[in-house]
Amino acid sequence: MTATLSAPQSIQSWLGEEAENLLTYQAKVSKQLLHLPGPDWVERIFVNSDRSPQVLRSLQQLYSTGRLANTGYLSILPVDQGIEHSAAASFAPNPAYFDPENIIKLALEGGCNAVATTLGVLGMVSRKYAHRIPLIVKLNHNELLSYPNQSDQVMFADVEQAWNLGTLAVGATIYFGSENSTRQIQEVSRAFAHAHKLGMATILWCYLRNNAFKQDQDYHLAADLTGQANHLGVTIEADIIKQKLPECNNGYGAVAKATGNKYGRTNERVYSQLSSDHPIDLTRYQVLNCYAGRAGLINSGGASGKNDFAEAVRTAVINKRAGGCGLISGRKTFQRPLEEGVKLFHMIQDVYLSEEVTIA
Repeated sequence: MTATLSAPQSIQSWLGEEAENLLTYQAKVSKQLLHLPGPDWVERIFVNSDRSPQVLRSLQQLYSTGRLANTGYLSILPVDQGIEHSAAASFAPNPAYFDPENIIKLALEGGCNAVATTLGVLGMVSRKYAHRIPLIVKLNHNELLSYPNQSDQVMFADVEQAWNLGTLAVGATIYFGSENSTRQIQEVSRAFAHAHKLGMATILWCYLRNNAFKQDQDYHLAADLTGQANHLGVTIEADIIKQKLPECNNGYGAVAKATGNKYGRTNERVYSQLSSDHPIDLTRYQVLNCYAGRAGLINSGGASGKNDFAEAVRTAVINKRAGGCGLISGRKTFQRPLEEGVKLFHMIQDVYLSEEVTIA
């Protein structure tokens, strides 16, 4: 499906045959158990926490910017793919984004709450834009130039550098389940503690990485495994959790069956009472693991493709109805002309602004 910029489509039309199911489904876990996004989010959730007044101010600024300002929802542009996936793979489809300033311009015109990108990108333009849109430094990355390629998030920047750029938050990724995850947990925990001390908010990409998670399907996207990754993330005081939209469940059982070895610990109630095969239930279990939603869950929906607009709307509907707090959208927006990238952001944001899309 190729998006046109003429007549706008309704949310229902973008969802197609799934519309009724996604817009009317009632989740197994009651929304009454969750802390749900709203205009008073920072005061209601964080004012009694150990976050300092400076961190509260940073969080409030983040939630008070862009088209979703003061709704409790977030729409963030992340551009660290030049390191994570290589600059060629990321920017060749639209070479304008080799220029850091165009990244910031997309976030501004797209009505985003913030832009999360590398130290280098923000270092080039921070004086011009730090007062215009919240900036988030992504501290660590996985680079793909070493041979053989490996999966390991290593620090490319430190918290002091981020603070000096005028950023209001730092982000990081942990590959939970990888052979390097223990070191990454320790590094990121120290970085987040330092960021909070300096008054910055924290966002954690809670990704899974282990070849054992790929069996009959990709259990890197399993609700039970990603849910536990989220729970580890909030344990090191991530204020916001970034997670991929779940597509399956029972990763624990799949890994144990495939390897013939006991793996981790879970409970049958996770599958019979706290979730189902429905995408809203799977995502709600992710939210539940974020301290019942006290740490907001932002999702993403996979790589860029020809159905980006429909997939973005679908992901936003699932995240919102599950109790999440927004979407993070990268390649789907910057690997296309600016006008289309802005349109995609606005479509996502329209889901969160719509009174017709309710919490399940």
